[in-house]
Amino acid sequence: MILKITADLHTHTIASGHAYSTLLEMAKAASDKGLEMLATTDHGPNMPGAPHPYHFGNMRVVPKEIHGVEILRGVEANILDKEGNIDLPLHFQRNLDIVLGGFHYPCYNSGSVEENTRAAINAMIHSKIDVLVHPGNPEFQLDPEKVVQAAKENNVLIEINNSSLGEGSRKGSYDNCLEIAKTVAKYNWIVSLGSDAHIVFDVGNFTKALTLIEKAGLKEENIINTDIRKIKEFLKSRKRPRFIED
Repeated sequence: MILKITADLHTHTIASGHAYSTLLEMAKAASDKGLEMLATTDHGPNMPGAPHPYHFGNMRVVPKEIHGVEILRGVEANILDKEGNIDLPLHFQRNLDIVLGGFHYPCYNSGSVEENTRAAINAMIHSKIDVLVHPGNPEFQLDPEKVVQAAKENNVLIEINNSSLGEGSRKGSYDNCLEIAKTVAKYNWIVSLGSDAHIVFDVGNFTKALTLIEKAGLKEENIINTDIRKIKEFLKSRKRPRFIED
């Protein structure tokens, strides 16, 4: 299966504290690689080194287009507890176009599979996240069936995170990610591909993710990144203000 991926929906800039490129540099890299859309999603404020909530509250100043690439102003928020609370209150999300949410040490104390699953589902229901990111992380084991069913019921995307599939962060994620992707295919739901780039060289890198989703039996209609019109329609259905206005 040959797919044209037009958008990277999970990237970080120097504002995250442990990334190495500016937004302008990330947008230029996206343009050079033929992407049409880039989500800039720095870590939420509870992550060590992450920006203050004001960073996200002020994102209205970020242009909608840079270097010919449409920019989604976003956050990778941290799920904090079993109730699914995240670390960016709703009033700081007013100027955001997309909200990712996931588990990170030391922002969340991992529990049992049941407890982690409950936290993820509650985040989908109560915290208004649009995408559940890197759910295959073995440090925060989840129940794929329950999570994917809840994602579909609550119109939340499941991420296949390219950086989770190598030798870097979240080692041991591959088998979990494959099981999650197969479950998405089973329920005919939708995944979001994210490079999780922390430097320009990784923008738009989905090599491992594309191999995995093909193995899992996902089809083009199950992948939101193949057409930015699908992304905009999804964000409109999530009632993100920019897309309701457009």
